[in-house]
Amino acid sequence: MSLRICWRTRSCGKRVSWLFKELNTRCASTAPSHNGSAKCPNRELAYYWDTAPPTPTQLRRAEKFFGAAPPKLLFSATKFRTVNNSAIPEVAFLGRSNVGKSSLLNALMGQKICHTSSKPGRTRSMNFFGVGGEDGRGSPGKLAVLDMPGYGKGSREEWGQEIMKYLVGRKQLRRAFLLVDTLHGLKRSDEEILSLFRQNAISHQIILSKVDRILFQKSRPSLARMEQNSPELDRICEELKVKIQPGNGDGPEALGEILACSAEVTLEGKKLGIDNVRWAVLAATGLGEEKRKLSLSEISTDTPNDGVSIGNTVHPDSSLER
Repeated sequence: MSLRICWRTRSCGKRVSWLFKELNTRCASTAPSHNGSAKCPNRELAYYWDTAPPTPTQLRRAEKFFGAAPPKLLFSATKFRTVNNSAIPEVAFLGRSNVGKSSLLNALMGQKICHTSSKPGRTRSMNFFGVGGEDGRGSPGKLAVLDMPGYGKGSREEWGQEIMKYLVGRKQLRRAFLLVDTLHGLKRSDEEILSLFRQNAISHQIILSKVDRILFQKSRPSLARMEQNSPELDRICEELKVKIQPGNGDGPEALGEILACSAEVTLEGKKLGIDNVRWAVLAATGLGEEKRKLSLSEISTDTPNDGVSIGNTVHPDSSLER
């Protein structure tokens, strides 16, 4: 039984193993292994239990979307009341100061557009970046990626207040991505943010940053080393899963998947886990599914509103898309 079938039928018991996502379609049906060298290149780490993992085609689509045009800084704001109105969907990335958020966003967007620093609290405003190229309505992006100020050491109390105003009041927000340091795990401030997410019904998802520190432990990056150390990630995610889905009834819990990534390490020509994060962004904003024109044979004569009805014939609108 393949791991994907095992996930779908829930016949694996309580433990859900790491999925090594092969981007090479020839390897898409190969079961992952923790004992031996990898035979397929370009594997990505992700941990799913309530959602379906993306296909190789979807991961390539996500990479293409983010590479379609250079990201553009749309605007910055230090107060929620000064945030510009927008017609495009938004996703927000936030986490403790120095969790690697700006570095991850640079890898996500394929360009060093976010300022990075070893000093905590470098990001001091809410910065909105347009990605995916023009949306056809004059916006320089099909979606907006928001780099939030960090919380914790080096941050300011008023930043947290403005962050929550945005998260609760912004209608364009589709999902908040909370970054957690793989080595240090959830801190009290992270748990407080998660509680606020649930209490305010804010859609959210967990991303483990700096996963290379667990996978390679200062050794040279390799697929064999990644698979050798993946059981430690199993343990980390099993513990994290219970905390992000506590089942205490205080509101909607985190999405049932955890993504792990590294903005620093490149393996087989790709940053670890970045394409999975890209796909999660597209899925959250509804931009993941490819649109196509309907053919005449696909339009049923008894289906209303598919076109202009004249007698018993339905004439498709040339702009009709699925």
